[in-house]
Amino acid sequence: MKRTSFNNSWRCNGIQVTLPHDAQISEKRSADASNGGHGYFPGGIYTYEKKFTAPAEWADMTVLVEFEGIYKNATVSLNGKQISFHPYGYTGFFVELTDLNYGGENVLTVVADNSKLPNSRWYTGSGIYRPVWLHTGPRNSLRPESVTVRTLSCAPAKICVETPMPCKIEILDGEAVIASGEGQNVELDIPDAKLWDNERPNLYICRVSNGEDELEEVFGIRMIEWSGKGLFINGKETLLRGGCVHHDSGILGAATYAESEERRVRIMKEAGFNAIRSSHNPASKALLDACDRYGMYVMDETFDMWYNRKNPYDYGCDFNDWWKKDVAAMVLRDKNHPSVIMYSIGNEVAEPFEQRGIDTGKAIVELIHRLDNTRPVTCGANLMVISRAAKGNGIYQDGESKTGAEGKKQKKESQNASLAFNIIASFVGSGMNKGGNSPKVDALTTPFLDSLDIAGYNYGSGRYPLEEKAHPDRVIFGSETFPQDIWKNWQMVKKYPYLIGDFMWTSWDYLGEAGIGAWSYTGGMPFNRPYPWVLAGAGVIDILGIPDGSCRYAATVWGLEDRPVIAVRPVNHPGVRVSKSVWRGTNAIESWAWRGCDGNKATVEVFSDAAAVELLLNGKSLGRKKIKECRAVFKTRYAAGTLTAVAYDAAGHETGRSELVSAAEALSVAVKPERTAAGHGEVVYVPVTIEDADGTVESNADRRLTVTVEGGELLAFGSANPCTEEQYHTGSFTTYHGRALAIVRTGDADMLSIVATDGVQTANAVIRVQ
Repeated sequence: MKRTSFNNSWRCNGIQVTLPHDAQISEKRSADASNGGHGYFPGGIYTYEKKFTAPAEWADMTVLVEFEGIYKNATVSLNGKQISFHPYGYTGFFVELTDLNYGGENVLTVVADNSKLPNSRWYTGSGIYRPVWLHTGPRNSLRPESVTVRTLSCAPAKICVETPMPCKIEILDGEAVIASGEGQNVELDIPDAKLWDNERPNLYICRVSNGEDELEEVFGIRMIEWSGKGLFINGKETLLRGGCVHHDSGILGAATYAESEERRVRIMKEAGFNAIRSSHNPASKALLDACDRYGMYVMDETFDMWYNRKNPYDYGCDFNDWWKKDVAAMVLRDKNHPSVIMYSIGNEVAEPFEQRGIDTGKAIVELIHRLDNTRPVTCGANLMVISRAAKGNGIYQDGESKTGAEGKKQKKESQNASLAFNIIASFVGSGMNKGGNSPKVDALTTPFLDSLDIAGYNYGSGRYPLEEKAHPDRVIFGSETFPQDIWKNWQMVKKYPYLIGDFMWTSWDYLGEAGIGAWSYTGGMPFNRPYPWVLAGAGVIDILGIPDGSCRYAATVWGLEDRPVIAVRPVNHPGVRVSKSVWRGTNAIESWAWRGCDGNKATVEVFSDAAAVELLLNGKSLGRKKIKECRAVFKTRYAAGTLTAVAYDAAGHETGRSELVSAAEALSVAVKPERTAAGHGEVVYVPVTIEDADGTVESNADRRLTVTVEGGELLAFGSANPCTEEQYHTGSFTTYHGRALAIVRTGDADMLSIVATDGVQTANAVIRVQ
């Protein structure tokens, strides 16, 4: 079938928009809006309308509209008649248009109902936040997602192409046809095959035609094997350096652009990650496409909840009626992506404490195995959550709604579920890692964990050493861990073959769960931060895409840094006691530019896998310390200049050095597009900073800036400030630690100009449009 973009010329509540579109991100936040889980954004009902002409020739064709994602409770109507309803906000769906006004105008209407809050533990966005596509073809069409490409072996390389009807099959390497065949289930040998993995992400094209129609699928040749001896990709043992990622696009809100997802994958790959957990819902198509191209393994997840709700109006209300359709939607869409190496059936679900929950888990596993038997099935299991439920202290509530006073009580309990868990986690802290260690908890969780191909443990690292004797055939990994635990976790990953990797919470910061990972200088408890907190503050990469000290620490532990890394905790809060979060081991960033802070106490962290490190300030030694767990901490006083770290081996020989410098006195606004050329309608990221003439960003001279664009569109402008009343759609925002980010979309003009000003200084840049 022919696929064309169906993203232009929509109206949302009467306003012209281009999809993808998050209708919630521009809503006015307030302390009364739902809760911190949503980032204090209100909900609403959003009506989208698109008028289009249906050519007369469509009368003899199949016409499909594909919605990649609508949040949530989407009702689709054509010319006033309802033709589809889809409640889950994270799976795509197709709608066939059969009763069109051929040769005339038609109206497609989509109503997204996100009015009942809270319905999530994080910021969801609202509306048609992922792309929409129009598929047209003959009646005997090869429909999207109807072709499956499976790797049968790697040495020699052999694949199987499964189609809904006998077809001609061609395998292309670039433009060259390297293999071909005919039939419905065709096995093909691939000569001199280039395999796909995270280091060599080689891709092929499978072209399928039936005489009337043609379809192409991108795929990679790779095999997945797992056992107590480890995880093997194409026969090579693979350790997962993973990070959990929510679906939002930072200052864009939930709107999913291909350029945004590719940028995120690229930055994570450069930071040392080789795996992403799509938490806690199916990944976007664009993210999987990027992971295929860059070589990033993916744990593709279904749900955050089953029939027990974690919020009053979440997917738990729909689970019983819809889980089979939504699981199938994810697997059938993603089955040809080589990057997807695991399917996850849920996150921290408490249901497996009882037989109904165990049976539910088995049913989901069995369905996935029927749809795709080439990948292991897992789950992010929190053993503490399951054991508490078994004791009658369950955090989450049954999804069957009650009425009257009992219903009000149920709603209140459900609304407080996430808060309750975060409170428990905050006080228990790293002790949660031992919550599954007892024989009783082990016996309770074994029926469920043994139904999985691979068991994922959320904050359950205490069980890692125990599994060798307790469950010698069980393959496990850390599906969610504290970033500060990466050293001790990674030592166990390297030691125990059955422990195949670690996924930290989180690799990329996100909207909602306000302040859960933040270190705050304004007081308060380290959870459920009050309005105007908007970001979780939990990412080792902030929402602008800037790695912090925790991120570089992980790369050091993974053996990917060849020089010491210097990170400094903010020195511009003298005498203020910081309120720390259990989800962050440090708030240090790579900056020694803190003007006006001379004499303030400074905590400097140096990360290295050497034996010792020496720290020097303006050439004067602050001492030499032994490296413990790839880390040394120095206490000093801030003084502008140059901070240098020198690493030494056990014999005292220098192995590497690095430095941070302070910004010079004269500062200016700088606008630096990440690309200076782009195509029409493409999205470009444009960092805007406060820096000196050498490009050193100043961390303590923030300014409110206004950004304007000519020849295109400003999609968003903002900073990584986790606590602010400023909004990303207004074009004005205050930098945070000297940084902000503009995101623009090019138009029809051959040049886009972007200008940033603080009212005194002005900077601009140009993007050529080709």
